Amino acid sequence: TVQVVESGGGSVQSGGALRLSCTVSGNTFSRYSLTWFRQAPGKEREGVAAIYTGSSRRTEYADSVKGRFTISLDNTKNTVSLQMNNLKPEDTAMYYCAVQSTILMRLLSPDGYSYWGQGTQVTVSS
Repeated sequence: TVQVVESGGGSVQSGGALRLSCTVSGNTFSRYSLTWFRQAPGKEREGVAAIYTGSSRRTEYADSVKGRFTISLDNTKNTVSLQMNNLKPEDTAMYYCAVQSTILMRLLSPDGYSYWGQGTQVTVSS
């Protein structure tokens, strides 16, 4: 059974930084697509950063986070981190990690992801 567990959320002031981690266990696939999504109350789920762990290490970012968020893979720990800098109040949301064992054409779309974590809350105050 594939398990996806997020950690690292919290509360910061505007301009601050947080680092989220997503650990994948129980998977037998050597390469996978992994995306960080977020959802604020009353809003649709939004893909913010994605990575494909194959040799291409393809990454994608939502325009709203480009230059502020960085997604990276730690192969030894089967963990993908999301470094979030210069956080803004509009970044406040529940952040979810999703995994799929294939490369997806639209990495930032929630369609096609089979495995989801429970989420970690990020709150940015002004």
